[in-house]
Amino acid sequence: MGEVKVKNMEEFAALSGISRPTVSKYFNDPGSVRSSTRERIEAALERYDYRPNIFAMNQNRKLTKNVGIVVPNVADPFFAEIARKIEQRCVAAGYRPTLFSSHGEASHEVDILDTLRSMKPAGVLLAPLGRASDRGAVEKFCQEVPTVLFDSNLNDLGLSFVGSDNPQFSRLIVDYLCRTGAPPCFFEMKNPSNPNANRRRQGYIMAMEALRHKPSIVRVDGEGWDFEEIGRREGGRALENKAFTSDTVLCSNDRLAIGLLTACYEQGLRVGRAPDCVIRIAGQDDHPFARYTCPPLTTIAQDYEAISRHAVDTLFRAIEGEESPRDATLFEGRLVMRDSA
Repeated sequence: MGEVKVKNMEEFAALSGISRPTVSKYFNDPGSVRSSTRERIEAALERYDYRPNIFAMNQNRKLTKNVGIVVPNVADPFFAEIARKIEQRCVAAGYRPTLFSSHGEASHEVDILDTLRSMKPAGVLLAPLGRASDRGAVEKFCQEVPTVLFDSNLNDLGLSFVGSDNPQFSRLIVDYLCRTGAPPCFFEMKNPSNPNANRRRQGYIMAMEALRHKPSIVRVDGEGWDFEEIGRREGGRALENKAFTSDTVLCSNDRLAIGLLTACYEQGLRVGRAPDCVIRIAGQDDHPFARYTCPPLTTIAQDYEAISRHAVDTLFRAIEGEESPRDATLFEGRLVMRDSA
């Protein structure tokens, strides 16, 4: 027996050089992993002083292998992409993920939580609606089922959350836009569905003030998840009314920016950095379609890989009986420079 004392499965996985989901899969069912992998794990067990928490493992076996994934709108390619990555990680660990969409409706989100209760899931990964969510219902569910929130946090509930550092998104792209052209104005909806929009606006204001520029915010009518149409319709009106105080516009998210690009096209306004362009447009998220707009959209990329990996790993720890952290884990964004700005 080795002298190294291993505290938990995460440390054992790191020392043995085998992924944590694979190690978890082995402890649930040794025959479910390849023989060569099983031999490596068993050799590591001999080398290191580690034995899994048998009580927790037995408790886990009473659970199903179902994992619920809940997103606000599965038709949104952003949520479809991150849900796909989460599904892949769950399947690799031997779980059966089921994807639900609340379609932007708080009542439907509550119905999904009730449905999940009947499935007796091992755990749930939940991207709540945010402002529209029934916080009492979400809190009660999280007390009953191991749950990790992602994308949108419900701060006052003190639940485990994994997402993006949204103020950093705005600070990063404001700095870039100011260095390469006119300081941007900020384009958003008056009643954003997702609380990330509020954090991005705050980040924009802080960044502009730090660079000694006056913030300029253009808020338009619209709520819900039909961002592209709101961006096209209300962005078009803002252009006609000369509401934008700069020829550089930073949108609250990529989907609004895609709608604004269409509004510019409809009004014959050329977007981009070339000499004959009259407006620059940037977004935030690196939406899967952002690279295919015309022109391709400059934006801040969310770290899909890191968010999905950390959210799933946090959930697995909770399923195995470890206490979940009651705080937020945030990942920074990355500037993606394309032709729109």
